[in-house]
Amino acid sequence: MNLKPLADRVIVKPAPAEEKTKGGLFIPDTGKEKPQYGEVVAVGPGKIADNGQVLDMQVAVGQKVLYGKYSGTEVAVEGEDYLIMRESDIFAILG
Repeated sequence: MNLKPLADRVIVKPAPAEEKTKGGLFIPDTGKEKPQYGEVVAVGPGKIADNGQVLDMQVAVGQKVLYGKYSGTEVAVEGEDYLIMRESDIFAILG
């Protein structure tokens, strides 16, 4: 992947949408909800504070994260879908 996020941006690979329910019923494409979690594939250097100091990122590459339903900007790179979002759009680190 040739994307490098800037400032406090994070690139997340969303988890695939569920194919069937817990009861075993298959979900049609129109009924699938977008997942709200995924894996961090790249992080920027950090946010620049008002005093010019770079604040370290709290997430790292490889972590699974939980984010808001409408967070980020969807992009496709080399046939793969990714989300670019600010670190503040991430609610929690999973696991």
